[in-house]
Amino acid sequence: MKKLTIFSLLIALPSIVLARVEILDRVAVIVDDGLIMESQITKSILDVKMNIQAQNMSMPPLDEIRKQVIEKLIIEELQLQLGDLFGIRISDGELNQTFDTIAANNQLSLEEFIVTIEEAGQSYESVREKIRNDMIIQRVQRGKVGNEINITEQEFESFMKTDPSVAQLRPELSVRQILVKNEKKAQVVLERLDADESFEVIAKEVSLAGNAASGGLMPWRKIADMPELFRLALVEEIVGTVSAPISTGSGFHILKIEEKRGPFVKYEDQWNVRHILLMPTAIRDLPTTLIEIEDVRNRIMAGEDFDKLAKEFSEDEGSALNGGDLDWFGAGVMVKQFEAVMLASENNVVSDVFQTDYGYHFLEVLGTRNFDKTTELIEDRAYSGLYSRKFDEELENTLRSIRAEAFVEIKNLD
Repeated sequence: MKKLTIFSLLIALPSIVLARVEILDRVAVIVDDGLIMESQITKSILDVKMNIQAQNMSMPPLDEIRKQVIEKLIIEELQLQLGDLFGIRISDGELNQTFDTIAANNQLSLEEFIVTIEEAGQSYESVREKIRNDMIIQRVQRGKVGNEINITEQEFESFMKTDPSVAQLRPELSVRQILVKNEKKAQVVLERLDADESFEVIAKEVSLAGNAASGGLMPWRKIADMPELFRLALVEEIVGTVSAPISTGSGFHILKIEEKRGPFVKYEDQWNVRHILLMPTAIRDLPTTLIEIEDVRNRIMAGEDFDKLAKEFSEDEGSALNGGDLDWFGAGVMVKQFEAVMLASENNVVSDVFQTDYGYHFLEVLGTRNFDKTTELIEDRAYSGLYSRKFDEELENTLRSIRAEAFVEIKNLD
């Protein structure tokens, strides 16, 4: 039997079979319209104690554990009550899909996963109910907290510039430099570079820097670890960037980014395409639609303006006003028939008419590029991090408020 290495973010498996512990169940806490039973508290305490032992941590006093467990169960009960108020329901189908995902993430079949649950001392049904409740709570939190979070453009820009976590996402750069005595010599270097001379060769010939013999090659480093003037010159972190001359006490530096590396460095082949689409309707059948779009294409082939005819005839609302221009996109974005024609087309050549599920099209590839998506991926990750941080802060405030407004009576069961 495979061992379960990561059970779930939603649950932690207890390892005590509660059936072996006889408990005379009774109401321990009243929470608004709900109840928390003594058996729930006892079970949760056992879970906490087993987790503490598994991590070889010192055991807190039992009354402290009990106090924290009761508070946690109160917060959970209040959120479940909100879920019921909001009409949040988790279908058996959703729950089954979640179980399949958890099992797959642990490289287990569903049957093996169920056996693992039972070997850990729990019933399959009790775990299903625990996960169902956790899913309800997550939806309550997203609905009550997520809608309250607003990240302004200014706030995000400040986060990108100042938060230490963002610096860890940045790539390392391989940079070459040329150092010369004065601005006049720097301008001569730029003229040679504009004439497509090799940066490396020029550095070996004229640079005064200690790394001239290696073509001005500097050690790999992140932009945050560079001198401030260098950071400002290379802030875009785009491979191939050549800086303007940078004046320092040593002279004038010219920098070039040769390469970059890191987990978020990614390049994507992209296409810029424009098209015209006509869709069959109840009053215009497929053959008639084909005849009409062929007529539009023929007018373009005879010299009429693609942009103008796209605005007049194309029924793709997303691109018609832009002359049919779909802007830049990568592979896998368009339907298969569209992409196949695009890939087979030469730049600036109008394709034949072809059919997709949307109707009849013809297209023209305006350009191709290998696009650097590094900055976009870093910004996406940084935004997610900032959002999560604000979500956690707002959630804490929201739960504190819900708790303060609730009627809670903790019974003295001694």
